[in-house]
Amino acid sequence: MTTKNTIELMAPAGSFDSMQAALDNGADSIYFGVEQLNMRARASINFTLDDLPEVAKRCSEKGVRTYLTLNTIIYDHDLSIVKTLIKEAKKANISAVIAMDQAVIQVAREAGMEVHISTQINITNVETLKFYAMFADTVVLSRELSLRQVKHITEQVAKQNIKGPSGRLVEIEIFGHGALCMAVSGKCYMSLHSHNSSANRGACKQNCRKKYTVIDQETGFEMELDNEYIMSPKDLCTIDILDQVVDAGIKVLKIEGRGRAPEYVARVVKSYREAIDNIAAGTFNKEKVIGWMQELGKVYNRGFWNGYYLGQKLGEWSNESGSHATQKKVFLGKGVHYFPKAKIGEFRIDAYDIKIGDTLLITGPTTGAKEFELKDMLVNDEKKEQAVKGDNVTIKLDFRIRESDKLYKIVKTEFAEN
Repeated sequence: MTTKNTIELMAPAGSFDSMQAALDNGADSIYFGVEQLNMRARASINFTLDDLPEVAKRCSEKGVRTYLTLNTIIYDHDLSIVKTLIKEAKKANISAVIAMDQAVIQVAREAGMEVHISTQINITNVETLKFYAMFADTVVLSRELSLRQVKHITEQVAKQNIKGPSGRLVEIEIFGHGALCMAVSGKCYMSLHSHNSSANRGACKQNCRKKYTVIDQETGFEMELDNEYIMSPKDLCTIDILDQVVDAGIKVLKIEGRGRAPEYVARVVKSYREAIDNIAAGTFNKEKVIGWMQELGKVYNRGFWNGYYLGQKLGEWSNESGSHATQKKVFLGKGVHYFPKAKIGEFRIDAYDIKIGDTLLITGPTTGAKEFELKDMLVNDEKKEQAVKGDNVTIKLDFRIRESDKLYKIVKTEFAEN
């Protein structure tokens, strides 16, 4: 739930590493899946039933709300699992359930849990919203709406006094940043038809991201296309129009990326947190947007566009396979020990090499994603400028590491400017 003058920044959590990255960088809420019944069942690590109390505890300590995604198509044989998940989520004090299937909505309401309507419902008008407001306190609008249409709906919520089960005005959520696909609000059958692997059951094969040849079946003529990836849109990015997004009256801004690495979550959440806070403070400007766009470009992306929010026609397709990120991480090794009094972390270098001046990244379930410049280190207990495979290095750190933490070196990619 948000206050009048700000919006809720909602971050993806595909693992404890990513969840901690979201918590450390200013998320107001996180959304996550448990086992198979979510739209990222294959793309992310996901959590287990036993993880629910820990998720709720760590988020509650930061004042961050928790949303369990149960937004896939549900079959009869899934219902017992749904009931178990919601029962355990309620017991663990998870904040809400994100749902699209009426069965999930009904089970959640019967359990006394707050419900958020998924974008898969494809709500595009006030009357449909009013129907779902009988069950939900937050409604996610269709991704195909323009900001003008979004603003009309938020104005009607206030004008018509549309309230959810909690008795407060229904809050409107929209998708703010991350991967888009050719599907209508995330509903797609292409993977099911080609691989018998349903995207609507969290098992998308992402075959729309591949290169295809288009041929006229009647004449055999092969169409010449300016873009080889004709079904793979660029990623959505709204940070450059975030002032207009806020002005549209939305209350929750969702960052996509439960299948992304913790450093992606950290950088994207940090950038949008700063942008939201700058809008509230009246200091949002073009110069800062340029800086945020550069930061967002460092992590996984297929290029950026504003989606349909400004009324553009479809056509912002990616022109290359995979990421356009200007940086990538190279695995170095894992944590060995942390000396709390000296605040020193010890690592074993299992691959590659590092030297003073390199940018390093440490990730882990409790560490999240910490990036920093290497200014000093000891190599096998001696002060050196460089370490190679097989060396043990110790680094001064102001945060605790664990043996499960991984150490990476950040390097530029071909997309980085020289």
